Amino acid sequence: MVKLRARCLLLGDAAVGKSALSHMFHSDGTLFQKNYSMTTGVELLMKCVNIPETSDSVELFIIDSAGKETLVEGCEKMWGEVSVVCLVFDLTSESSFSNCSHWMERVRAHCHGLQVPGVLVGNKSDLSARREVQESVAREWAESQGLEYHETSAKEMEKCDAPLITLARAFLSLYQERRETIQDLGPG
Repeated sequence: MVKLRARCLLLGDAAVGKSALSHMFHSDGTLFQKNYSMTTGVELLMKCVNIPETSDSVELFIIDSAGKETLVEGCEKMWGEVSVVCLVFDLTSESSFSNCSHWMERVRAHCHGLQVPGVLVGNKSDLSARREVQESVAREWAESQGLEYHETSAKEMEKCDAPLITLARAFLSLYQERRETIQDLGPG
């Protein structure tokens, strides 16, 4: 049984549903606030994720970072050493999807070029009539960035756990790979 801790950076443009997604995940679907105040700094939530089909778990420290450009620079100082990334955009906003490239550049600069496991999340899937970003386009971009792709609706609690469970699994896998590498370096 392995118990790990990971810093999960949750980022994307303002008003894409980052806080709603993190609160729904944290509360197991019991806390959807209809009226949100814009995140002006970072909000920290913690949840232990039991990895399905194993006895392992990853304690995710979710750093919900402000998405408004004027606040991001100050928030970046509070990100710390990032373990995994959850990049969120609004399926009804082409511009929030286009800005994902900018967010990935910022993360890579912050992580000094180190490859960090991540997911791209298209939120607000319940607003299908207003959809501006097609799943195939988002999935293709995510794959080009080395990210797994998920679509969610925080409002309807649709698939909110999936991206964060994916991140917990990826972090566990990375830990196991590094552990094997270290063991292989030991005396023969």
